[in-house]
Amino acid sequence: MSLAIFDLDNTLLGDDSDFLWGQFLVQQGLVDEAFYARENQRFYEDYKTGNLDIFEFLAFSLKPLVEHSRLKLNRLHQQFMLESIEPVMLPAAQNLLEKHRAQGDTLLIITATNRFITGPIADALGVENLIATDPEVVDGQYTGRVDGIPCFQEGKVERLKVWLRENQQNLADSWFYSDSHNDLPLLEQVTHPVAVDPDETLADHASAKGWPIISLRSAE
Repeated sequence: MSLAIFDLDNTLLGDDSDFLWGQFLVQQGLVDEAFYARENQRFYEDYKTGNLDIFEFLAFSLKPLVEHSRLKLNRLHQQFMLESIEPVMLPAAQNLLEKHRAQGDTLLIITATNRFITGPIADALGVENLIATDPEVVDGQYTGRVDGIPCFQEGKVERLKVWLRENQQNLADSWFYSDSHNDLPLLEQVTHPVAVDPDETLADHASAKGWPIISLRSAE
């Protein structure tokens, strides 16, 4: 029995849920359209080039959570799932998850995107274990701050180490599937790193290392 770890955005999903959430907020008229669309795009480009300031981005992306009640946010997320997430769920990704599930592997999603966005997505994918960036909650309300280490780049490795200790797991015969060169620190830690529809930097690195390169978008 192995540990099968999966990145979420542009790996199990055919798009980036964090970016889509920003677009959804703009479409709902809940944020300033010109400013939010521009900044959302800027941060996404920084992420793709490996230049994202994670704390600056989180200050931006978590702010809307402060401005609405948990009840309203949950209703918005249900709509977001229907309109933005279900259309980018990939049948081949479901098949890959099922393959590992049938083998008795422990499934784990690890993502930089915050838990408010990704918790329901992990549930929809049938994956119980999720490591995500955690928004701080005080007295039942989001504060706009981060609780603990952001789950990004080396932070994914640190957060995974804690999870492994807490769940009596290890990386013996482990798998990690990702699309992004931002995940190279974790890809280097596992037994079976797999590049999934990789960006150019990760594709070059995977080719040089002899790692498998697969696509989960072939049916798109």
